[in-house]
Amino acid sequence: MGGSIAAIGMGLAAIGAGIGVGSIGNKALESIARQPEAIGDIRANMILTAALVEGAALIAILFSYLVA
Repeated sequence: MGGSIAAIGMGLAAIGAGIGVGSIGNKALESIARQPEAIGDIRANMILTAALVEGAALIAILFSYLVA
């Protein structure tokens, strides 16, 4: 039973990270379309935020694995 709950937790973490990174990309493209001269700042912030989201998802996946 514990293994299946851990698998659900890992799946939810992966799905959440995918949705988060997709949302970040969507908003970044909208921002670039509105203000093309700020592409460098927007890109840097987008990459940093996506890395933080992926890091949080990796930690959630590891915790799910370790708890099981």
